[in-house]
Amino acid sequence: MVYTPKSNFQNHPFHLVSPSPWPLYTSISLFILTTSTVLFMHGFNLFEYLIFISIINVIYSMGLWFRDIISEGTKILSSFLFIAKAISTEVIKKIISNIDNNKFNLSKDQFGYYLAGLLESDGHISLPFMGNTTLNRVLNPRIVFTSHKNNIELYVYIQKMLGGVGRFQLVNNNIIRYIIGDIKGITLFINTVHNKLRTPKNESFNKLIGFMNKKYNLIIPLSNLDKSNFSENSWFTGFTEADGHFGVKIVDFKPKSDIHKRSVSNSVSLKFRLDQRFIDKVTSLFMFNIMEKLSIFLSCKLSTYKTPHGQRAGGPDNNKVLSLNVTSIGNIKFIIDYFNKFPLLGIKYKDFKDWEIIYGMIISKEHLTENGRSKIKLIQSNMNSRRK
Repeated sequence: MVYTPKSNFQNHPFHLVSPSPWPLYTSISLFILTTSTVLFMHGFNLFEYLIFISIINVIYSMGLWFRDIISEGTKILSSFLFIAKAISTEVIKKIISNIDNNKFNLSKDQFGYYLAGLLESDGHISLPFMGNTTLNRVLNPRIVFTSHKNNIELYVYIQKMLGGVGRFQLVNNNIIRYIIGDIKGITLFINTVHNKLRTPKNESFNKLIGFMNKKYNLIIPLSNLDKSNFSENSWFTGFTEADGHFGVKIVDFKPKSDIHKRSVSNSVSLKFRLDQRFIDKVTSLFMFNIMEKLSIFLSCKLSTYKTPHGQRAGGPDNNKVLSLNVTSIGNIKFIIDYFNKFPLLGIKYKDFKDWEIIYGMIISKEHLTENGRSKIKLIQSNMNSRRK
């Protein structure tokens, strides 16, 4: 059983409120009120003051008790419910009018590879019950992408390239969902990424095709795993969009001391990192093969580590993560060339361009100067999670 922090849920593994003093306090106040009222009715003097004090105590304790009940209920509801609201068409139209056509200029074929990679890293395919519901409702599959609101321009572009299908939701004011759930949209999506997937998610994709064929009498063929060279298309760009990380490490000089047996020199280094779960959560298939192929493509080692949450249900490999780390300056140049040929389209594009600037400064030895290091620190301060 997994316990979550109080800030995320509650103190107990099932639905219990936190210990409260107010039931006991209220009970004592009611007992004193009842006793003092009976004694007053029997002619005891000065008990009318005790009755007045007891009434105040009962009102006070019950007020605080109800306050805690409302607070506890609000906390639990907010833990379970996502407050989602639709993004208006006016907002979408405004974003479309401001899209940089020089940046978003993928051909239809390259867009398909990009979308396939994005689906395999950041998308989810949901299949409903095949039969009829008790209310005879038509339940369609859903293809859902979830991302930070800063990526809204990317998903508006995707919607535009798919002919306007799908809808948007804003969740908790900082998460967006792009949802494709109509027959036309799902069919168009299938045709766009067909035979372009590379990971075990292709199995879920084929289940989607089977569902659509059976329910709507279609004849869409199953999708084969793509085995083309990574350098020939933008699949790796889409795959990186969600899970890639462009890191910068800055080490300041530290003299030799009792703590540091050796002095530490000033240095600036770059790292490209890409992590994936060892086992795909939906299909329960291994991700090792695709990550091994990517390690060959990037000329780096494939390593593993375990998440700090301990062993989960489902086996010892369920908390295992596969990690690619590119640090050599030559291999980093290869990555830069690739993403300049097949550019990132989301907010991560800005991280990459900053990363590329720092790479150029390292090549020109500018990072060895005080002004250069200051400039690199300024650039780093606005990258990744710190980007506004």
